[in-house]
Amino acid sequence: MPPGSPDDVERALRAQGYLPGDGLSTAIFLAIELRRPLFLEGEPGVGKTEVGNALARWFGSELVRLQCYEGIDAHQAIYEWDYQRQLLYLRAHDRGPGSPIVGEDELFSERFLIRRPLLQAIAGTEAHGSAPPVLLIDEIDRADDEFEAFLLEILADFTVTVPEVGTFRAEVPPVVVLTSNRTRDVHDALKRRALYHWVEHPDLEREVAIVLTRVPEASEQLARQVTRAVQALRSMGLYKAPGVAETIDWARALHTLGRDVLDETSVARTLGAVLKYREDAERARTELGPLLEAATGHG
Repeated sequence: MPPGSPDDVERALRAQGYLPGDGLSTAIFLAIELRRPLFLEGEPGVGKTEVGNALARWFGSELVRLQCYEGIDAHQAIYEWDYQRQLLYLRAHDRGPGSPIVGEDELFSERFLIRRPLLQAIAGTEAHGSAPPVLLIDEIDRADDEFEAFLLEILADFTVTVPEVGTFRAEVPPVVVLTSNRTRDVHDALKRRALYHWVEHPDLEREVAIVLTRVPEASEQLARQVTRAVQALRSMGLYKAPGVAETIDWARALHTLGRDVLDETSVARTLGAVLKYREDAERARTELGPLLEAATGHG
């Protein structure tokens, strides 16, 4: 059933363990209703990628993920030929001089076609009936300009042509989620094709709720103190500010150690769960007093 309102989206994603907030719920609702790609931009660790996972769980459909990286090209994103199997096929049908020659129509057929994420999302929709697959194009800012331009063509009509086989067309257009950590500016043409939403770090209460959803065994006191400490770390100008995933990891690590509250010893010993650079950890250790005060203060 398609959602009737942003509130329906909010409830559905909360049931999947994802707490989106009003702005993101509305953006997701409009992307589904208008059949437009959803472009999510924000700092690393704010939950952009998890939107695609939560949507696929909600729909009960396939999540097709295309992880972008520097140098990715069309073939790596759409299809490749299984050259090893083609070679084995040739050898198996080699009967010596005078034997029939294996034709290109046999070698370059669907049996030897390796479907990469874009072709999977487009050609695999028929099997899912009315539930569209979710195409997650992750970290598009890591790809180059040429790949962006190519992607724009694909998103225009969801068709892919494989010269040796034919044209594949999506029976049910996938729900498309693009993410960017803004390591570079993505071109306006791609942004215009999509609905845009900047994903912020959650406020205190929503982040506490997220931690308790993902680490239900932790006490509310621990979840609240960890969240306050992480939000204090984010304000310290670190090389890599911790995201929500690190908040969850830290709460889980502290609970595993039997801690119900933060103290100087437990913080010092578990900083590796939340900070991933030596310089950031050293900076935090020099600020343990203010950090604990922020974590255990009123609010």
